[in-house]
Amino acid sequence: MIRNVVFDIGWVFVHLNHRPFLDFLSAHGADAPDLDSVLVRIALEDHECGRMDGRGLLERCAALAPRPMSLEDARARWVDMFELRPQMVDLARRLSERYRVYLLSNIGDLHWEHLSREYQLHRLGHGALPSFVAGVMKPHEGIYVEAERRFSLTPAQTVFIDDRSENIAAARHRGWHGIVHGGYDTTVGALRELGVEC
Repeated sequence: MIRNVVFDIGWVFVHLNHRPFLDFLSAHGADAPDLDSVLVRIALEDHECGRMDGRGLLERCAALAPRPMSLEDARARWVDMFELRPQMVDLARRLSERYRVYLLSNIGDLHWEHLSREYQLHRLGHGALPSFVAGVMKPHEGIYVEAERRFSLTPAQTVFIDDRSENIAAARHRGWHGIVHGGYDTTVGALRELGVEC
């Protein structure tokens, strides 16, 4: 029987549009043809594992560009990339009336602060474990172990919803149930197959 429903954030509760941020970097002379190449050069993992704070991340972004940029402008572009998925947020709120609901996301302090301030995601469910707090990112086993410890999760009674199959595979390796999120309807259908009342 499922007692715990754990949600990822990115591409589940919010969709992301990185283009304005990349255009901002390009406007300052940075070589920013695509997101992946930029994230490698700024070592996003350091930020999302909590080894580098938000200011450090913004300084790395600024260092990519030959023309000076304001860190405040860089911050504004970095956080302004989210589009809320209200249907998924409503689902989590409904589920939290019957189940324990938690958030488990690869995210740094800048985005977490923004999503908490703008969308109150920190109030959703019964607790959250951002990767920058855990010190490790999915799909590393350590973040699931810490979620189990922090939230007293019994793996067999827990289902994880995430858009990335490798993160779901890691959760299943721990004994959790897993749903690869493709959209509201398919996720609700998969939850119902597990006996979760949606």
